Order: sequence, then structure tokens, then C-alpha cells
Amino acid sequence: MSPSPGSSIGPYTIDRELGRGGMGVVFLARDTRLDRLVAIKTLPAHLGAEPDRLERFKREAKVLASLNHSNIGAIHGFEEVDGHQYFVLEFVEGETLAARLKRGTVPLDETLPLARQIAEALEAAHEKGVIHRDLKPGNIMLRPDGQAKVLDFGLARTDET
Repeated sequence: MSPSPGSSIGPYTIDRELGRGGMGVVFLARDTRLDRLVAIKTLPAHLGAEPDRLERFKREAKVLASLNHSNIGAIHGFEEVDGHQYFVLEFVEGETLAARLKRGTVPLDETLPLARQIAEALEAAHEKGVIHRDLKPGNIMLRPDGQAKVLDFGLARTDET
């Protein structure tokens, strides 16, 4: 089951697709209980049938839950509905660093604060034994207020793995 606009996953009403990658599709949704926007990451049904992929998906949720830093996108919860797994993430408004770079060079006075925020996020993850392993401009969101958020820990390695 893949969510479609207007459908619901528990208390979350799907608005639209935000993006897709090798491990899932991310949708913008409204949390009807708390009246806020969230991002819902879904594991496609064909991948959910593969035990190793399902375990990797669950591991990503646990890795995110172990991290608490203002420059790392937060996880709000892990849901299972009708045998399908989803996690509920902080919705980060803005654009990816990849999209920003397509418009041209980022001025030095913007670059240094962004680099510092990204480095601080990675340092916080490393202190928890988490290595991102897929850091790229497409996995960094830039909020309108200038804050950077590191996202997508799907390929992360931990001290345990």
C-alpha cells in the first residue's frame, strides 16, 4: 500500500510526495492530533517483504531516535499500519543544499555557518557511535532562517552494526 494524497496513515493525512530514494518514499502529511506538518517515510511493499530491508528500515528509525541535535532532522515515531512500516519525521521546510547549489555558488558568509552546523550535527552523531555514510547536498535541508538539518540516516553505521 502506497499512500496517496488525501489518504491517511493513522492520525496522519497525506498531502503530497516530497521525495523518493532507494529505501523509501517520503510524504508531507498533517498530524491531525497535534495539528502540525510531518514527513512520513514509507518502506515500499516489495522491500518490506525482504527481512533484511525491513530490519534496515527499523534500524534507521532507532538510529534517529538515539540522536537529539538541532541540526539533525528528528524522528517523532515509528508506525505499523496494515503490515506496512512508516516513520514519522520532523518536516523541515526549505530546500536541499543540492537545490541551493544549482542556483550558484553559496557566498562565504553563508557557507561557514552552514559548514559549522553540518559538522556539529555529524560530531553529535559520532559521539553516539553513528556514522552517516551518505552525506551529500541532497541529504542536507536549508531552512529559510539559515539553519541546516542533516537528514537520511538510512545507510548509517553504528557501533553495534
